[in-house]
Amino acid sequence: MTLLEIVRSLRPQQWLKNLFIFAPLIFSQNLGNFILFLKSSLAFAIFCLLSGALYILNDLKDIDEDKLHPIKSQRPLASGRLKENVAILAFFLLSALSILLSLLLNWHFLLMAFLYFILQVAYSFRLKHVVILDVFIVAAGFLIRVIAGGLAIKVYISPWLLVCTTLLALFLSLGKRRHEIILLDEEATSHRPILAEYSPYLLDQMISVVTASTVIAYCLYTISGETVTKFGTTHLIFTVPFVLYGIFRYLYLIHRKSQGGTPEILILKDKPLLADIFLWIVCSTAIIYFRW
Repeated sequence: MTLLEIVRSLRPQQWLKNLFIFAPLIFSQNLGNFILFLKSSLAFAIFCLLSGALYILNDLKDIDEDKLHPIKSQRPLASGRLKENVAILAFFLLSALSILLSLLLNWHFLLMAFLYFILQVAYSFRLKHVVILDVFIVAAGFLIRVIAGGLAIKVYISPWLLVCTTLLALFLSLGKRRHEIILLDEEATSHRPILAEYSPYLLDQMISVVTASTVIAYCLYTISGETVTKFGTTHLIFTVPFVLYGIFRYLYLIHRKSQGGTPEILILKDKPLLADIFLWIVCSTAIIYFRW
């Protein structure tokens, strides 16, 4: 039973974020390279263990606040199903294992994994209480995953990929903050004090800026000279409608359905959004690899 609670504390449902590690493999046109695929898969597994360990640390740090949250109070630590001393031991063991496994790839990947670890620890203890910077740190986690994915297989990472990843991550992070404020209402600050610095209106303004920037950046990426030269086609522009629909659908779920607190769960539960992402992947892969 304890082992099961530890696994639940690793939040496997949030490991979907680590799929960003495969982005460099796909966009470097190496998806069919079995060796590089194995290296990317190992990098994915390492970040699953590392992020899981950091989720345990975050739950340990926020255990009192989580007890007041209508959803997070059901987590193993907040509910009392998992003892704190066991959670602490699991955190140290998984963190050490993740760092050791990183050595199987290369030193550059190890340094990036360690940077992610340090940044998330700093976020848990201090940076999550700094307005605006807290959202940027969450977004940085996605960016580090993409960079780590490129370092794991030693391929060039396009600046466009980094820009689009950062903007998309900011979009998701701001949406999550808005959901927290709406869900917790007057009790928001007792759960997360930094929410006192935000308001739905302020977040909506930020989301509007990031939404427009994300769409423009992706459109420019599809028609840039670097992209056309690399993939040998101008047809990537035809994937823009999928991006637009996905963003609009997500905004609809945030504003009309009061969702967005856990983007990874929302993506799996909302069939139209899931279908859109699937179609974008299929269309992008077909264009990049078959150059039609």
